[in-house]
Amino acid sequence: MDTMRERFTTVTSQLLDEQPRLAVALAEISADGFTEAARRHPDRVVNVGIREQLLVGVGGGLALSGMRPILHTFASFLVERPFEQLKLDLGHQGAEAVLVSANGSYDWPAGGYTHMAPGDVALLDTLEGWTVHVPGHPDEAETLLRQAAQGAGRVYLRLSNQANSVPYDVGSARDGTPGGFLTLRTGSARAPVVIAVGPMLDATLAALEDTDATVLYAATVRPFDHRALRRAVEGRASADVVLVEPYLRGTSAARAAEALESVPHRLLALGTAREELRRYGEWEEHVAAHGLDPAGLRRRINAFSAP
Repeated sequence: MDTMRERFTTVTSQLLDEQPRLAVALAEISADGFTEAARRHPDRVVNVGIREQLLVGVGGGLALSGMRPILHTFASFLVERPFEQLKLDLGHQGAEAVLVSANGSYDWPAGGYTHMAPGDVALLDTLEGWTVHVPGHPDEAETLLRQAAQGAGRVYLRLSNQANSVPYDVGSARDGTPGGFLTLRTGSARAPVVIAVGPMLDATLAALEDTDATVLYAATVRPFDHRALRRAVEGRASADVVLVEPYLRGTSAARAAEALESVPHRLLALGTAREELRRYGEWEEHVAAHGLDPAGLRRRINAFSAP
């Protein structure tokens, strides 16, 4: 299976041939993947070099000139470093673009903390009007990328090396909400409702094997699907809800609380810790260190749900 990042370069190169309004702006990262596309469309594939603030500024200019820009680099360089440009060059000016990141929270630990961005979605939450997709499989990434390229608005597509074994239909509209949460398992009225985000699904399902739980799958987290969560707890006097996110722990806690404001509930937020892990290792070891592997998830969810 190809990676989400490989699928991104392949599909975006195809989309450049099909959509004359589409442009791609890069900051060195993945530039090799667009070599042929740049030959075919030298005016619509722009590599600004290691200048991430300029990357977003160029994207804002392309958008204001009528283009649909796709901006791409590692998450730490796409959201954190040029945050002021996201706020002003895109948001303040009403410019629309598609941001596609790579490396997620800790996909390349050897790059050190400069190349990690567990707080990217939380940071975007401080800005208005962003759609945030967190696919769990390359096929899902392709579906959401094609929709974003053909659509409108400011969209963040968060790609990761970690992926689930099978894709799901994440692009369909449900109850008027594009890409709403999918109900994969329905437990009893006393069972916890577990929301697994993107690449955390396989580990979550493994953690919940042979246990009583309702499982919702979210590949789009903004807008947060309030209605799906409310349906999952409908008729209950109270509810236990667990969020399993591949980025900073508690990022969607406020959104879940808003959805459940009329329902007494307890909320367990699982995700990456705020503490920096200073050993390189591999991304799988970082998953385990943050307690996001099946064993860690099972232990924490069982402790939360115990009578």
